Amino acid sequence: MNKVFFLSSALLGAAHATSYPLTLTDDLGRKVTLKAEPMRIVSFLPSDSETLCAIGGCGKLVGVDEYSDFPAQVTKLPKVGNLYQPNIEAVVALRPDIVIVSKYGDLIQPLTNAGITVVAVNPETYEEVFSKTIILGKIINREAQAKALVIQMRRDIAKVEILTKNAVKKPTAYYEIDPTPYTVGPNSFIGVLLTKAGAINIIPASLGDFPKISPELVVKSAPQFIFGMNLAAAKARPGWNTIPAVKLGRVVEDKALDQLLSRPGPRLPQALAGLAKVVHPELFK
Repeated sequence: MNKVFFLSSALLGAAHATSYPLTLTDDLGRKVTLKAEPMRIVSFLPSDSETLCAIGGCGKLVGVDEYSDFPAQVTKLPKVGNLYQPNIEAVVALRPDIVIVSKYGDLIQPLTNAGITVVAVNPETYEEVFSKTIILGKIINREAQAKALVIQMRRDIAKVEILTKNAVKKPTAYYEIDPTPYTVGPNSFIGVLLTKAGAINIIPASLGDFPKISPELVVKSAPQFIFGMNLAAAKARPGWNTIPAVKLGRVVEDKALDQLLSRPGPRLPQALAGLAKVVHPELFK
């Protein structure tokens, strides 16, 4: 994102303004109507907060959830709790035109009862990262900027894919979201990034995008890389010391990378680059 990007976006934006009232179907299947361009927004998803800022809407944010911490401007905003422990009174006090939420949590009813417009925008698959970016752009009258961002993201992702596409060997990998253990299927946005990074996800697509699995499945699949946990934790699990990733020390705990991978938003290209550099360091010398 540079001066040329913002100048181009501004020019395009003037030619593609959103018309209000705007009615859309949100990720809960609800018809939501915005009477006018929202000028005061509360966001309850870090990825949505990042996207809003990346398309020129940071100045419209008046409050965010407790996990929104990027870009730096967001950290100065009032915090309003999280999806499962929201501070409804704090949200109401901010007098938002709209509150953007996930399809999870219990925010819809109390906020609606308070007379606040609520819309669920909740990207979960790889392609939804881009389609929801466009929707957010339409909601805040920054659709042209959103489209420009999507083009730039796809270009940056393609640069990494060109490198990894012809990798001689593509190692198997397991990505753990939490030690329950929850993981990612190949069609989730993280699963797609694993593939684009030149790895092969050991989790079958038939288990879904974010399945809870048996630890024995990981042992049986013998991945060559493990992401999302540390080596000591992996060694402590029954039978896991036989897994190639554990024996070779390829258990990767990188909090910065994990944070990028947990945000289905504008930093997707950076997340992919981080993964690819771990899986195929020989391609980035």
